[in-house]
Amino acid sequence: MTGVVVTDIQRADAAVAAALAEFGSATVHEAMGRIGYAGPRLRPIQQGARIAGTAITVSVAPGDNLMVHAAIEQAREGDVIVVVPISDSAFGFIGDLMATQMKARGVRGYVTTGGVRDTQELREMGFPVWTRHVSAQGTVKDTAGSVNVPVILDDVEVRPGDIVVADDDGVTIVPRRRAEEALSASRARAAKETANRARYLSGEISMDLNGLRPVLDDLGVRYVTQEDHDGGR
Repeated sequence: MTGVVVTDIQRADAAVAAALAEFGSATVHEAMGRIGYAGPRLRPIQQGARIAGTAITVSVAPGDNLMVHAAIEQAREGDVIVVVPISDSAFGFIGDLMATQMKARGVRGYVTTGGVRDTQELREMGFPVWTRHVSAQGTVKDTAGSVNVPVILDDVEVRPGDIVVADDDGVTIVPRRRAEEALSASRARAAKETANRARYLSGEISMDLNGLRPVLDDLGVRYVTQEDHDGGR
């Protein structure tokens, strides 16, 4: 495995990335047309954290965190480090010492299909992480990989400079070139949800507000009494 470290990536606009954090992974995913969600296997080690930042991508060998160290050098304020082993790897690729470096450089969080350790310390220091594995097993530093190349984060491609939106519901990736579009769509969806919430509070229900009765009719769903359903028994 040979690799590269790409040093001069183009990032999505920092203000747009920061603004997307307000809406969260589910709203952004829906607003973009139900794309970008990385899947249910990536879970937060904490609760209540909501971030968005630009991706520093890392492709690593299983059980080897050498390139994560190289990625930290490339990171800057507002980035999120995204680490993908080339095969499933339940090792603790980072712990509190590496997170301390990231936090000092302004990194907003860490996302990986590998594993992490020192989770209590990470929570205490307020460094948010989304991961497939929590593992005490340590790593080596023997194998080349790559920094700032496209990676596949479970169910979605991440390119360097894309926007990572992450919260309690998971991780959604916004392609760099669609950042402003995603922000506009997220704002529109959030406004619609606010209006609908007010109508629900006033007593309306989603069956009517979303026009679902004709859908049930078209699917052949019938309303019957208990007596008719039980056949008079």
